[in-house]
Amino acid sequence: MAFHPGGWPAGPTGSALANEAISEAPLTGSRVLLTDHHAVLARSALSAAVSLQLRLGDAAVDLIESHAVLPDGTVILAVDAMSPTGGLLVAARGRSGEVQLDVTQLVPVAVRSRVRARVRVTGTAHRFDPASLELCDGDTVMSLLNLPPVALWAIDPVEVAVTSGYDDAMVSASAYRATRPDPLATLESTHLQHLTQYHQDVIDQLATLVSPTLTAKATRVVPVAVDADGVVLRAEAPDGHVDVRLPFACRVTSGASLAEGLRTLLAKAAPHRSVRSPRSTADAVVPPALACDLPATTCGIPSV
Repeated sequence: MAFHPGGWPAGPTGSALANEAISEAPLTGSRVLLTDHHAVLARSALSAAVSLQLRLGDAAVDLIESHAVLPDGTVILAVDAMSPTGGLLVAARGRSGEVQLDVTQLVPVAVRSRVRARVRVTGTAHRFDPASLELCDGDTVMSLLNLPPVALWAIDPVEVAVTSGYDDAMVSASAYRATRPDPLATLESTHLQHLTQYHQDVIDQLATLVSPTLTAKATRVVPVAVDADGVVLRAEAPDGHVDVRLPFACRVTSGASLAEGLRTLLAKAAPHRSVRSPRSTADAVVPPALACDLPATTCGIPSV
């Protein structure tokens, strides 16, 4: 079941996305078990997620817009202590590994095979200590203030399991706490949806950087991920798809610097502009993108 512990209307039940680390070559399903990569993936997924599933023994409940993540990776849940779920949390306090949190990370645009990763955090529940606020930055404090006005619970991770594509990895609590989410994790969904809806011309130019052998049968090319290191394009064909990473020249550390990363890629694509876009060779008719009416300083997507 899905509910909002504060008694407010429930929002979307799907988890928001964070970032998927994809190789700079086409994805082939090879196993790459780099613990630090999976730790970043777990932290990013939890930070960007709109919802998660809380499991206590045989009981499971979906919490919507009811969690936040502290800088050290501790997950804060807003659950009424007088509710059935709150009662289970009270009973589980201090018992190591009694709490399980599940997050599904999805591609934030309409494509096939949207599940990127599944993250499972096994942890120990405690009542939230307000003294923890002294170690929080302003954004974290605001995320805590935006939680429903009910009891707050701190979940200290004991271990983290990540499933991504064909890879399964266990992340230690120390590795999880030592890393940080990708800088674009909480912004990715907004940027990808805006790029897809309003800037098809930019997508077409970026697609010229993908090998023609990968786009020859493509009916469309869609951006499916963006993180600090690059943007990932998906070439969709009737019989499948392939994801290709286009790396940024420099690591992007904020939404403001994303425009420069895209601008550099577009400059690299300029010599290829005489090459037909993968869309033009497809049988499918793709509707034109809507005109972006945002000021350039607000949009952040460079013009072609």
